[in-house]
Amino acid sequence: MQEFIRQFVKICADELAVRGPLYEFGAYQVKEVAEENLRPIFPDIEYIGTDMRAGPGVDIVLNLHDIDLPDDSAECVLCLETLEHVEYPRRALSEIYRILSPTGIAIISSQFYFPIHNYPNDYWRFTPEGFRSLLKEFNYSAVFSFGEKPEFPASVVGVGIKGKTPDNLETFVAKGEHWEKWNTAMSLKLSNTE
Repeated sequence: MQEFIRQFVKICADELAVRGPLYEFGAYQVKEVAEENLRPIFPDIEYIGTDMRAGPGVDIVLNLHDIDLPDDSAECVLCLETLEHVEYPRRALSEIYRILSPTGIAIISSQFYFPIHNYPNDYWRFTPEGFRSLLKEFNYSAVFSFGEKPEFPASVVGVGIKGKTPDNLETFVAKGEHWEKWNTAMSLKLSNTE
């Protein structure tokens, strides 16, 4: 998990009153380092790590194309740096929407400017508009991205809220925009030193 994605998840946890049960899809920890584990961000809620295969960070094996959970059974879903590895992402988002409670929140991310990386397959790259399209079913969605140029993002993140928007939505959006600007500045700084 890249640090900037972890920062965005922390903003969501702080500002969107995330509750459990929370399901993380794509929880398999490729690198066994502390940064891969998002559980400390959500210390007081039920957190279930899922992936298509067993391994570090995985509590239960589930398939995003056909999630073996009842309707309305999750309060939050994380699907971070995973959708590029899902063969049918629109079906996956439909399944995520189905399992979310009427007040549920989905937090998604994907790398745009990144080499092909097979965990086990790598199918897609999503633009900000692509994420907006994937999140259309939600009552409210917000998409942020950053990179050296707006038309060439390094990563894209999004939030879909199934029900009523939180009272502090303006604060969340402001922090998301700050996250976007900060990471764009850091990307530019790094590219200028190489």
